[in-house]
Parts: sequence; structure tokens; C-alpha cells
Amino acid sequence: MNPNDGVSGARMAGEERRLQILAVAVSLFSNRGFRGTTTKEIAQAAGVSEAMVFRHFATKEELYAAILDHKACRGGESFEPEKMAAEGINRKDDRAVFEALALGALTHHEHDPDFQRLLLHSALEKHELAQMFFDQFVRRVYEFLGGYIRQRQREGAFIDIDPAIVVRCFIGMVMHHSLNNNLWDPSRRLLNISNEDAARHFTDILLKGITAPSPNSTKD
Repeated sequence: MNPNDGVSGARMAGEERRLQILAVAVSLFSNRGFRGTTTKEIAQAAGVSEAMVFRHFATKEELYAAILDHKACRGGESFEPEKMAAEGINRKDDRAVFEALALGALTHHEHDPDFQRLLLHSALEKHELAQMFFDQFVRRVYEFLGGYIRQRQREGAFIDIDPAIVVRCFIGMVMHHSLNNNLWDPSRRLLNISNEDAARHFTDILLKGITAPSPNSTKD
């Protein structure tokens, strides 16, 4: 989709212009990387002057921060794990918690593959956006989900295992599946299942590995 479609460049409101430049920047960065994209190219693709780009984003770093804030934190397409899992956590429904998080992540990346590619570029190029994303989002997920796992361990629901290992295993399943679908096997030749089925199966695998045996399930 061309971010300029249907837009009257000269008359676009300030916030619309800012969001348009963000959309163009994400598209270019995700396809060419950060080192391969200049502010001049962003301006040309957005149909504005380079001065207009700097009017909205004084530096490239400010542009990166705005992308992260819009796409991962408070944007209209945000992924907010605490809200997604809130209902399941309140009921102490472990299946609901992990299924909601898996489905939310898979759906989010399916709808926004550009941001996933952008994060890969930032990590491979050791770009500051990668560390920003880790600090503002990844670390938060580990702390939030790890806290829930620790609580369930204290209640005897989960076996005694480092919560960070559980989180890593869970995220690993979800992200590997997402990367396969978006980058390596978009035609889904290896595995063609819905996001709902994937979330359910990944949750099955995880819970079978970490759920504590019932006190009544003693061997004869």
C-alpha cells in the first residue's frame, strides 16, 4: 500500500503528515535496513521535502523513537500483553493466559510484517532501535509473564523451574512460527494452520511441560 494514496500532500494536517512519514520510514527501513536508507529517500517516498521530515523529527534518532512508540507501545496496532492476558490472570486460567498471548502476538505480526522485518534489521545492524525495543518491550514481557509464572509456582500449579526459561520457550515457539510464516515460508508449505490452532497447540506443549502433577495422581 502506498502511504501517499489519496493524500493531498500540500493540505495534509500536521499529525497526518507525521504518521505518513512514519509509515514510509518503516516501509523503507524494513526493506533496505537503516544503513541503506537516508532521510532524503524517506522524504522522496513521502512526497515531501527533507526539511519537512526534519520539521516533524529533528533527528534520525527521534524518528526511530517515534516508530517504536507508535508501532510497539501506544500506536493503533499496539501489542499489549498485560491487557490481553488480564482476564485469564484474574481467573488463574493458565490456558487462557498463554493462548491469549500467543494468538495476540501471531495476529499482530501477521498484520504488521514490516515491523517484524524492521526489528530484525535493527538487531543485525546493531542499531539502537533494537536495544530500545528490548528495554521497552521484551524486558517488560519477561518481567510480566515471569511474575505470573512465579505466582503460579508458589500456588503449586507449575513445577519449580526458572520462569525465564519458561518465557523463553514460549516466546521461542511463537516467534519461530511467526518468522516462518512472514519471512521464510509465506506459502506455509511446512505447516499451514490458523493462528488460533497454533496458539492452542503451543499452549498445550508448554503447559504439559510445566504443569505440576496433581496430588491425586500418584503411581500405584
